[in-house]
Amino acid sequence: MLKINNLHAGYGKVHVLQGISIEVPKGKVVTLIGSNGAGKTTTMRAISGMIKPLAGEITLANQRIDGMESNEIAKRGLAHSPEGRRVFATMTVTDNLLLGAFPRLTGSRPKGNVPADLERALELFPRLKERREQLAGTLSGGEQQMLAMARAVMLNPEVILLDEPSMGLAPILVEEVFKIISRLKSEGVTMLLVEQFAAAALNVADYGYVLENGSITVHGPAKDLLHDPAVAAAYLGGSH
Repeated sequence: MLKINNLHAGYGKVHVLQGISIEVPKGKVVTLIGSNGAGKTTTMRAISGMIKPLAGEITLANQRIDGMESNEIAKRGLAHSPEGRRVFATMTVTDNLLLGAFPRLTGSRPKGNVPADLERALELFPRLKERREQLAGTLSGGEQQMLAMARAVMLNPEVILLDEPSMGLAPILVEEVFKIISRLKSEGVTMLLVEQFAAAALNVADYGYVLENGSITVHGPAKDLLHDPAVAAAYLGGSH
């Protein structure tokens, strides 16, 4: 579904990604773990068109998307829930969600039943249902994170990129976010997950990649990485 081959990317003269390759099969959850500064968010930004790759190929459903603008990539079915949430603070929860469906409403993606999908998103995130007419900027950090995820779902995408969905959240909200990810997985939603809580990410994922200093050092089935002594020592606190 989503394939990254020999991807190089960075910022100005800073070469962050050193030729990484990742595959996200249809209907699977793949996680990318690594320490701060390893290049995880740079990977997500390069995939979604927020930055231009220096080299390599990115394909979505067998179509090249590397080098495209973000809005064109979204039209092809890739949704990005970015680090830092980035909701539209002066718009209501409902309007933020409808913006997620914008390519469907303008005819650049299959429209489907947007009103039904809006209700589904609100059922999936019941905290948002209670606040559907509230301005997004007045939501708590956890609620804004849920809104960013729900907005991505509203694209009815081929693949969702989830960049640090638990960042800054209280433990009870982290648990809620991962329950939602598990539910999306059970519904066959394809996801690439970057997450600071490596154990939680590997528990929900089918496959995992470890990124160190811009290079993939280890990859394999998520359950195998959970029991890999080197991965456990580096990212799971030596135990899980």
